[in-house]
Amino acid sequence: MPATEHFDVIVVGSGFGGAVSACRLAEAGMRVCVLERGKAIAPGEFPRTAAQLRDGFWDPSEGLHGMFDVWSFKQLAAVVASGLGGGSLIYANVLLRKDPEWFVEQRDGAPWRWPVTREELDPHYDRVEAILKPQPFPAEYLERSPKVGAFRDAAERVGLRTFHPPLAIAFSENGGPPRPGRPLPDDGNLHDAPRRTCTLCGECDLGCNDGAKQTMDLTFLSRAARAGADIRPRHEVRTIAPNPGGGYWLETVTHPEEREGLPTDTSDPALCPRTVFTCDRLVLAAGALSTTYLLLRNAQHLPGLSPALGTRFNGNGDHLSFVRRAGTETSGRERLLRRLEGSRGPVITTAARSDDDASQMAGFYLEDAGYPAHTAWMLQVAATPRAVWSARSALARIAWERASSRHTEPQLGALLSRLFGDLRTPAGFLPLLGMGREIAHARLSLAADGRTLTTDWSRAKAGRVFGRIRGASRAIAEDLGGKFSADPVGRRHPPTITVHALGGAPMGHTPQEGVVDGYGRVFGHPGLSVACGAAMPGAVGPNPSLTIAAFADRHAEQILREEGRL
Repeated sequence: MPATEHFDVIVVGSGFGGAVSACRLAEAGMRVCVLERGKAIAPGEFPRTAAQLRDGFWDPSEGLHGMFDVWSFKQLAAVVASGLGGGSLIYANVLLRKDPEWFVEQRDGAPWRWPVTREELDPHYDRVEAILKPQPFPAEYLERSPKVGAFRDAAERVGLRTFHPPLAIAFSENGGPPRPGRPLPDDGNLHDAPRRTCTLCGECDLGCNDGAKQTMDLTFLSRAARAGADIRPRHEVRTIAPNPGGGYWLETVTHPEEREGLPTDTSDPALCPRTVFTCDRLVLAAGALSTTYLLLRNAQHLPGLSPALGTRFNGNGDHLSFVRRAGTETSGRERLLRRLEGSRGPVITTAARSDDDASQMAGFYLEDAGYPAHTAWMLQVAATPRAVWSARSALARIAWERASSRHTEPQLGALLSRLFGDLRTPAGFLPLLGMGREIAHARLSLAADGRTLTTDWSRAKAGRVFGRIRGASRAIAEDLGGKFSADPVGRRHPPTITVHALGGAPMGHTPQEGVVDGYGRVFGHPGLSVACGAAMPGAVGPNPSLTIAAFADRHAEQILREEGRL
């Protein structure tokens, strides 16, 4: 099949790694194409209704073209994004730098240094932050979001250091005082969509319909497009191989909009057209799972790939738990409602930090988490039987009033209010997000069918970090007078859920140690590089988005240096 077009650089994936790489290279004058399997979703188009959320998952073979792609393994589930902007569409906005001391790990009892240092990444952190303009949760909003103070005070009482991390959110329209829902200046984003300041709706992880999040499509990809980059959503790369004339060739399948909602044989060219591209340089930035999967599926075309392919896979120590029915003691067994109101504010506002333990590993972060208002209503519905039972006398009074010929009480507001119960279930509910120095012990590989991705990830082998995070989370729940739960549906051994999958094509000092070097260049394959979370050789520790973006900026700068464009 003849190639339709040739580019200087093709970038596969449009998340933090792909968007930053594409922007830096396009602005330097290189002819760049970005291939993203998912669709473009503008502010105002993210799913909110039950039907939209049902269709918001990713499985084109079943007609699902949504942005939530859920991978399920034996002991681990991973949630990643499919859409223009990648993981930035559903991340919680936190931009933290990797701790300087955490660039050294303990491997087999000896220190091992990452092939890149904090000092080397710092100027690239600076470049990314200059575009995303992160800022802490405004002090002016503290009273509007009760969870902020409650989590901060409880974390400090159990011995953790707390702070408000930088958030990639627009809280004010022109650098003035924060005001919710105010129009932002026209920024010429690639959706040509209006944006407004944060409305504190708690819907960050569902996609921001206000456009207040500084996502990759609204920032780096928009800049790349203005510099001439060709942005192509709905293009999924299936095959990569060296081009006989130099560089690489790729074959993609297109997921047409008209097939959305219809089961589709994605291998049928009549339904999902094929396109072949060629390029001088190929950048893989599809995330830890998809980038590794793409390399594993095409290893026969790329002889000499490092034996480290698939290794160092980890979930960044992600640990999700919940505070339920928080309250304060009054007398005896009676408890009063503690209003945490997790649906007021961004998903994350506050972080707590714990240092490494005696093993020189297992340091962690713990963060509050918000959720959309409709989640609070779902929790209230779940608590309705309890509320109705506690308000049985009010119900009887209402029935009596309606049936009584006297009907002496026409105003029923107070009685109806009692039907809501004590509201401890929705108002006293708060998720806690932990992450930290997980031991990157696992390997991604293909099953016997050659198509299914598997992993041997095990919480038992991931180190002490999970126990430390769980202990701190339980202590915070108890301090808030609530019940602690590590799984909302009551499973005895629930799978660990990660939203920060890392590794699989890790950095290393040598081809035996890693798939790529400290600049993301694939050993033995000139012009091929990895610029996403797959290149991380271990856990980042804090939320990894900023570190991936900084690594991608450093990787792109090296390409420009090699091309004589710096």
